[in-house]
Amino acid sequence: MIYFTELENLPMYGVKGEYLGRLCDICVDPSQNSLRVASYVVRGPKKNLFCITHEQLQSLSVRAGQTSVPREEVRRYAPDEGLLHVKKDVLDQQIIDVNNRKVVRVNDVDFDIQPTDGHTELRIVAVNVGFAAAVRRLLQGLAAKHTIRLITSPFPTTTIPWEFVNLIELDPARRVKLRISGDRLAQLHPADIGDILEELSPGEQKAVIESLDDETAAQAISEIPTRMQAALLESISPEKAADIVEEMPPDEAADVLQEMPPETSAEVLADMEQEEAEDVRELLGFEENTAGALMTNEFVLVGDAATVEGAIVALKNFEGPLEPIHVIYLVNSEAALTGAVPLARILLAESSVRLKDLSEESVVSLPSHADKKEVVDVFHKYNLVTLPVVDEKGHLLGVVTFDDVLEFMLNRK
Repeated sequence: MIYFTELENLPMYGVKGEYLGRLCDICVDPSQNSLRVASYVVRGPKKNLFCITHEQLQSLSVRAGQTSVPREEVRRYAPDEGLLHVKKDVLDQQIIDVNNRKVVRVNDVDFDIQPTDGHTELRIVAVNVGFAAAVRRLLQGLAAKHTIRLITSPFPTTTIPWEFVNLIELDPARRVKLRISGDRLAQLHPADIGDILEELSPGEQKAVIESLDDETAAQAISEIPTRMQAALLESISPEKAADIVEEMPPDEAADVLQEMPPETSAEVLADMEQEEAEDVRELLGFEENTAGALMTNEFVLVGDAATVEGAIVALKNFEGPLEPIHVIYLVNSEAALTGAVPLARILLAESSVRLKDLSEESVVSLPSHADKKEVVDVFHKYNLVTLPVVDEKGHLLGVVTFDDVLEFMLNRK
């Protein structure tokens, strides 16, 4: 194992022993091999930069490095945005540890030296975020390398295997070149991604969201405070924002659009699919801090003459997310709310049983203009999971779910 702090400023020599300069950075080419060091940047005596390829490196230790070619065969360094530079892009940068679901800052990088076909290869093993690495950085250049190892050996070492590192690159074009994606990040629970987003700067948040697919981005954004949601969506293109908002539950989409400037909100709505945009516009029409503003218009209803079999058909044809559906609502021929049947009762009943016979004796509901405090009080009083919202004629407009009430109680909306 060898550390970048031990390699930085390492003297480098040609095959004839001629001095080339000092190692100033190490590069990886993700398009070829994301673990192997592809090249070494050397600063010559006249401050000019040279590039030694991994095939040209004959040997490497904490004392010096030597190439297998003479000085004249070492080419000048040419900047390449497709290369990952350890010092410039990794060291001291914030990264996402996808294994432990947190944001950390890199203090050092660990490498493994491997002899290969007559030359030496360096491979990235892990990034070091522990106290020992921080001390190594502080002592770098002030003491001999073996002395620094002795001093830091009692201190705790914390490393993250390179395979669990998710880099944050702000430039979208460079993210593509470096093949940085959100695949590993997307495997985390949306709540964990939300926690990670809250630890990042606005620019880093934008980079992370742009690397995720629309559905995962929507789920993650739903886990952060509404004001932060609005700021984040404003920072990306209206087209991308519209794609993400389309994947959000309509009530959450309405909340975040309400928080955005009217012109930005209108632009996002204009870029959304017509059906999803209409669902959100419907909710935007309700006064803020009311049951209407808190509800979602994604729910399942059937006629009050329907049977259990009809309810199952309605569930199968429902195009919204099934996770928040706990109750199927019954309406009469005039579309007025007449009953509510918990899913558990439907699952346990015969297919021919009428839903009216399974309905709760009395259905608690609130008008759309009821304020949020009244909504919370009703949830608490009746131990509800969902609460139907109706208009002045008793027509079912939407449903408030317990998670929305919890968000309000925690002052996150």
